[in-house]
Amino acid sequence: MDAPAIAIIGGGPCGLTLARLLECKGIDYLVFERDASEYSNRSGGSLDIHGETGQQALDEAGLLDEFKRHARYDDTSFTLSDKLGKRLIHTGQGRDAPEIDRVELRQLLLDAIPKEKIRWGHTLTGATIGHGNNPSLEFSNGVVLSGFKLVVGADGAWSKVRSVFTDATPKYSGKTNLESSIDKESPIYDITASKAGPGTHVAIGSGKLIVTQRQGNGSYRNYFGIPISEDFFRNSAMDISGTETIRDLLLSNFYADWSDEYQNLIRHATRFRAWPLYTLSVKDMGWKSVPGFTLAGDAAHLAIPNGEGVNLAMTDSLKLAFKIAEHGTDNLAQAVQEYEADMFPRAVGTISEGKAMLDIMYAEDPQSFLQLLSG
Repeated sequence: MDAPAIAIIGGGPCGLTLARLLECKGIDYLVFERDASEYSNRSGGSLDIHGETGQQALDEAGLLDEFKRHARYDDTSFTLSDKLGKRLIHTGQGRDAPEIDRVELRQLLLDAIPKEKIRWGHTLTGATIGHGNNPSLEFSNGVVLSGFKLVVGADGAWSKVRSVFTDATPKYSGKTNLESSIDKESPIYDITASKAGPGTHVAIGSGKLIVTQRQGNGSYRNYFGIPISEDFFRNSAMDISGTETIRDLLLSNFYADWSDEYQNLIRHATRFRAWPLYTLSVKDMGWKSVPGFTLAGDAAHLAIPNGEGVNLAMTDSLKLAFKIAEHGTDNLAQAVQEYEADMFPRAVGTISEGKAMLDIMYAEDPQSFLQLLSG
């Protein structure tokens, strides 16, 4: 069987949005995903999908009504506090950016794509220009494939496809989020729910932050943002799964001067996971087009979280699908050049905004963030 025109590397929201849009436009493709099956890696937090970007992509994909059945419109509110628990602003109610769990969004997209169009258990290890100047893909399971007219790297922060264009790699920001949970069975669940409520609650102080966000099942996910070295957990004897050890570290080294409200979150949090924050540089944007390849989402423009990540990724997919449909699979070079010329300014913008947000979110106090919200 001949290879389809398009190979999509990565089965996250970015790659699956592109796949669904190509499906709607009658353009043949295959998705290659490292997870073993659609039931693997059912994790990730809550995502706010914006009306003018992410929802637009879902509308074009014919999935907006289905999305609205899953979306949580009462979780758009945002509360900002200081480290002593003083509430400074409560806003965002009614904003057209409803929340949906990442796993739900992924499943919604998967259900809209023929199962035979996804190859599970395919971890890309190398992408090169092979025989006849056609893309060649090597996977960790030993499979080597070629014959595609275009390979789209939607393979995230540590994209293997990116190396075709540049040797740029993400740089550590100096900050790490320790993700954790407060489940409904937690003894402080009711207190957490009454204080955090629906939506997202952010507390900033002493160069650290705490984000508490309600999930689709009613539980709360916490992110304890702390300044540590990139190799802090790799080079120490600390076991990240050792809950009491992590709690003691946070309470003694980082949040000793925070209110009991936040310290209790630490004392009762479970399932800790380290999430170091990385970003590409604006200097990494604007690469020279390479025939047969392009990038989308975090693979193209990884940034510090600034509320735009998944929305920008889905916008990339929407724009690229339009260009492919406009020019056809016999003129993909033109489609890619026009897509990339449109994408680079968005990429520079989100990377710049992410770096600015880092300074605001990890400030000594929340005043700069308060001014941003008030403005």
